[in-house]
Amino acid sequence: MAPLIQLKDIALTFGGTPLLTGVELAVEAGDRVCLIGRNGSGKSTLLKIVAGLIEPDRGTRFVQPGATVRYLPQEPDFSGSATTLAYVEAGLNPGDDSYQARYLIEQLGLTGEENPANLSGGEARRAALARVLAPSPDILLLDEPTNHLDLTTIEWLEGELASRRSALVIISHDRRFLANLSRATVWLDRGETRRIEKGFDAFEEWRDEVLAEEERDQHKLDRKIVMEEHWLRYGVSGRRKRNVKRLGNLHALREQRRDYRGATGKAALAAAESDVSGKLVVEAKHISKAFGERAIVSDFSTRIARGDRLGIVGPNGAGKTTLINLLTGAEPPDSGTVRLGVNLEMATLDQHRESLDPKSTLSEALTGGRGDHIMVGGKPKHVIGYMKDFLFSQEQARTPLEALSGGERGRLMLARALAKPSNLLVLDEPTNDLDLETLDVLEDMLGDYEGTVVLISHDRDFLDRVVTSVIAPEGQGRWVEYAGGYSDMLAQRGSDLKEKTVKGTPAPAKAAKEASPSAAAPAPKRRLSFKDKHALETLPKTMAKLQAEIAKLQTQLDDPTLYTRDRKAFDAASAAMTKAHADLATAEEQWLELEILREDIEGGT
Repeated sequence: MAPLIQLKDIALTFGGTPLLTGVELAVEAGDRVCLIGRNGSGKSTLLKIVAGLIEPDRGTRFVQPGATVRYLPQEPDFSGSATTLAYVEAGLNPGDDSYQARYLIEQLGLTGEENPANLSGGEARRAALARVLAPSPDILLLDEPTNHLDLTTIEWLEGELASRRSALVIISHDRRFLANLSRATVWLDRGETRRIEKGFDAFEEWRDEVLAEEERDQHKLDRKIVMEEHWLRYGVSGRRKRNVKRLGNLHALREQRRDYRGATGKAALAAAESDVSGKLVVEAKHISKAFGERAIVSDFSTRIARGDRLGIVGPNGAGKTTLINLLTGAEPPDSGTVRLGVNLEMATLDQHRESLDPKSTLSEALTGGRGDHIMVGGKPKHVIGYMKDFLFSQEQARTPLEALSGGERGRLMLARALAKPSNLLVLDEPTNDLDLETLDVLEDMLGDYEGTVVLISHDRDFLDRVVTSVIAPEGQGRWVEYAGGYSDMLAQRGSDLKEKTVKGTPAPAKAAKEASPSAAAPAPKRRLSFKDKHALETLPKTMAKLQAEIAKLQTQLDDPTLYTRDRKAFDAASAAMTKAHADLATAEEQWLELEILREDIEGGT
């Protein structure tokens, strides 16, 4: 089958550094391709080349005659459009049905009369999605389509894309979204592409195998260079022709080693922790908040203890940020009480990155424009070293923020938030624009963080991996807390989140599942939660304490005169002995289950 679009030997250099070198990509009818790569690897640039918006330095781009292509940029351009409907209709071909534009506008929770200049990030993304979906193109090129979308819209979008015949090329940090839709994976790494005909579920295992094999090859190359250098020093013979050739081979090996571009390391995310907070972090009793006639929070109560990981989910506009502000004391409730624990040190990550001055440099954003050191956990650290922890190069210190990619701005906001000493992290959409490797490191950091975490996220996989409970809206200002992650919340509710933004469609997750067998949500990667790790560490001490108590009680009960001498003491000791044995059995059973789980997880890594 002839490809709809094909790139061959694509090369592009920015500022003297090769970004793409010999890239190949082919998209056939019905393909579902996810494009994976680190922040700054050139994914968005490559997608623009596919869309014909950037001309490469070298290589060819073929588009099948008559094939229609639509590209969703991260930052859509609304100039020249008076309303959102006009913007969507401007993307239609001459023969297209304008009904599709109105239908999709309504499905995505817009009226069509909105002024594009006044749109929020989520509204702008929904309008841009309607524009690229309305013509029903042969190829859809989607750059971070889930950014700024709430969970109900993401699940609706999954169902809509799964039911269409368009070929897809998707860039996204949302693991669940990629796993549900992709059938092939293209990995852009160090300027080159590799492809497997499997969906995103298979990517991470395949990537690790490729990098391990590459590391073995480099080790063999290093050993070969050492052998040749040893020959050069001690084994040169009198046959000049052979020696010149072998010396040339040595120079070629050295050049190969010098030109090798190793894989980018992982970010070294670590939160600067302050003194331990009290056991109680937040206690809210019957709090309510309304704006005019609209109830945002109604009669909500919760208790957050030290070490909890609390996730807040819901459609845009449901009041998630207001709820966090109430719980952290940033806003007073209309009624009810909020009590904060003692010794709280809070660090926050705001999703609104436009507060950063785009003309300021990366170094100035981290230091506040004061010198070349940043305070991390109350101690000074050179800004260059701190930048490198978050995968910024030394050369980027003077880079203006407006030149950073979305992922780089996301890492910058994390760097600023995590530098402040804290025992309570409040994170609003921390995963926005982060690449998958940095997401992994962020998850591990939150798992090791000894304080308390409260976060808002629309990333289902991230929620399943990190949080221990989820608060979800039920309508009319009512919020309910569920134990476990996002998938646990759905299982307990027996349905998806109530529809608030996207209207008139079947349940999105159900529609996606019926449209494509691959749309079933994958089980999250197993890992010990923070509570499990804590229990594994403390249960042996608890069991030892119970065993000592049982031995003490047994000594007391061994006294043959106790029953006749002091009947009350005998009854109390007998009851305490029964309870201690029951508590010990429960603790031993819990410890055994966790130990088996730990061994299974470590054995599978």
